Amino acid sequence: MRTGALARARPAIEAAGARIILVHMGDSQAIGRLIEKHGLAGVDQIRDPERKLCGAFGLKRGRPWQLFGPKVLVRGLLAAVLGGHGIGRLSADSFQMPGLFLIHGSGIVRRFRHRTAAGRPDYAGICARTSL
Repeated sequence: MRTGALARARPAIEAAGARIILVHMGDSQAIGRLIEKHGLAGVDQIRDPERKLCGAFGLKRGRPWQLFGPKVLVRGLLAAVLGGHGIGRLSADSFQMPGLFLIHGSGIVRRFRHRTAAGRPDYAGICARTSL
């Protein structure tokens, strides 16, 4: 089983009292297999094909430099080849920029909006700095 940064941070996230919910635009079964493959079995997911949640959280579609800049291409190549992720078929809006949000009650407590597709949020840290 391959695990990514989110899967490695999962124990710390859950120990902080937070719950991981992945929002995606793709096929729920395909995303479910991907989630399991990367060590995130049991994590909740929300399918958002019309990008309504993305819009509500202020996540925009990326510009070419945010998606295909040198740093993004290097990170993508390293993840595909050295990280064992491979190169897959696109099944959703590949221009949608990602983000990470810690929600408590009815408000956003912490956020990380990717500046480029190569962004690396501190998944555990975003929860550790806040007592829920």
